[in-house]
Amino acid sequence: MFKPIRLINKVPNLDYFRFHKLCFALSIALCVISVISLATRGLNYGVDFAGGILVEVRMPTAPDLGRMRAEISALNLGDVALQDFGASNDVLIRIERQAGGEEAEMAAVQKVRETVARMFGSNVEYRRVEVVGPKVGSELVRDGILAVSLSLLGIMGYMAFRFGWRAGTAGVIAIFHDCLTTVGLFSVTGLQFDLNVLAAVVTIAGFSINDTVVIDDRIRENSRKYKRMDFRELINLSVNQTMARTVVTNGLVFLATFALVTFGGPVLFGFSFAMLWGVIAGTYSTIYVAAPLEWYLSNRGKSQAKEAEANAD
Repeated sequence: MFKPIRLINKVPNLDYFRFHKLCFALSIALCVISVISLATRGLNYGVDFAGGILVEVRMPTAPDLGRMRAEISALNLGDVALQDFGASNDVLIRIERQAGGEEAEMAAVQKVRETVARMFGSNVEYRRVEVVGPKVGSELVRDGILAVSLSLLGIMGYMAFRFGWRAGTAGVIAIFHDCLTTVGLFSVTGLQFDLNVLAAVVTIAGFSINDTVVIDDRIRENSRKYKRMDFRELINLSVNQTMARTVVTNGLVFLATFALVTFGGPVLFGFSFAMLWGVIAGTYSTIYVAAPLEWYLSNRGKSQAKEAEANAD
């Protein structure tokens, strides 16, 4: 029989609390920078949020999206996004909202039609042409914030039910840290923020809580096994015991997202870039934000209990 391959043969004995105050300071700084950038610079919203023109086209054959994107971008209509939509020969073209009202938008649609006809001939079916106004975009922004907020509340409820309110509070703070710094990164860099990036933010929340649940489950097991162990040492032991799993799982996700950033092209860049940052931030926050926070909350609860006993005496 084959022996299982282990990247870490021996459980490490690292003190993850050694630099937790420095990590707290780094996390606070990143969050403050994100909030300031969002308040002053805002986000570079894509067509989904800012409004614009949507054209759904069915080609006679599967098109070369790279060449098609270059041809339409040369029309100087602003931000242009193309993606497969349904079948391989169906393409959804997004163009940013045009200054000049309805006439300018219809002129932009006509330029796109002429470019597509020049590339693929007259045998092209225009299945849908829509103009998305800023009101629809603002509704998507509101719904996106609501979706992320509800997901955080749901995660907090699950964590509190399974591991206690301390773990739930620490886990949600860590997830909020990951989501906020991801959005802040797009604000600082000026990268386009669209529905794909919003989907990545929600995915990051799920990815981050997955690590936290694994460590909290090990903390619960060890607390039953080592009842007299100091809670700080117990958390360190639990993180060390799950480190092999963290390295393998998060390392593979990092490699996959890095490949998407490098070779995925402009359509997937926003999503893959957000996910790449989310993998790094999620791994970091699970170990250096959620775990130390749970320790602080636990120690506070124990000190309050001791004070209550002393007052009772």
